[in-house]
Amino acid sequence: MKECSFSEINNDGRSQLRQFVREYWGGDRMVTRGRIHYPAEQPGFWAEEAGRPVGLLTYDLQAGEMEVTLLQSRDRERGVGTRLVELALEKARALGCSRVWLVITNDNIRAFRFYQKRGFGLVRLHYDAVRESRKLKPQIPELGQEGIPIRHELELERRLEG
Repeated sequence: MKECSFSEINNDGRSQLRQFVREYWGGDRMVTRGRIHYPAEQPGFWAEEAGRPVGLLTYDLQAGEMEVTLLQSRDRERGVGTRLVELALEKARALGCSRVWLVITNDNIRAFRFYQKRGFGLVRLHYDAVRESRKLKPQIPELGQEGIPIRHELELERRLEG
């Protein structure tokens, strides 16, 4: 990683982060498990290089658990996503969370591989859940990465030791 700095999100950079989210996700909101999230408004961490965001991880805290609502890196294979996940795990431990979890769609094979390499495991398949998510966010495409139909949500978690 060359000259990349990581920091906790503060209100100063929210508009820049909003633009970053729109660039990659086509809007301001994400839907997981029937809930709408606005990642640029949530707590999290971001990576910056030469004054511009190159990575973002946001989360939601509920009932002693951290849900990662977005992880996006401008460039792959540079360690940005890994470092953002490490920062989130450190924060979750400091907050006393019992687990860190997230949802990906069935087409996102790259994310499935990424998270498994970092100690996350599949705990639930929410069959046909994307049908409900499209009611909240109609922009979710029918076909995803590599032409795979987007239908199911996969819930991954990493348990944290107390």
